[in-house]
Amino acid sequence: MLASSGPSPKSAAKRIGEIAFEARLVDGVPGRELKSLADDLKRRIDSGVVAVVSRADGKAAIVVGVTSDLTRRFDAVELVRLGAEALGGKGGGGRADLAQAGGPETASAEAALVAIERAVAAKVQAATK
Repeated sequence: MLASSGPSPKSAAKRIGEIAFEARLVDGVPGRELKSLADDLKRRIDSGVVAVVSRADGKAAIVVGVTSDLTRRFDAVELVRLGAEALGGKGGGGRADLAQAGGPETASAEAALVAIERAVAAKVQAATK
């Protein structure tokens, strides 16, 4: 589920129902660079949701991206706020297709990605009922 380095040439996205989901944990990448990384991952999966957490300078930053075809089903702002909560942060913002947040709890980086994955899975499951 998680990669500990930069983006790989091939997508490592997993499937949650019919939705591609890719989660990445990258260390030492400044938060300002995460949006471009998320955009790259969105292009690689073509359709789906991506989440990237970076631990740098004693803080964690998180970005969630949703491909344009799925923004009616998934809101990146809603998802990034779940991740920020796990990181001990509050809020987060952006657009339905790309949102960013942060928090002080770097040890909770994987938990933030899991929280986002669970939220995506819950929406997929609810849609199939």
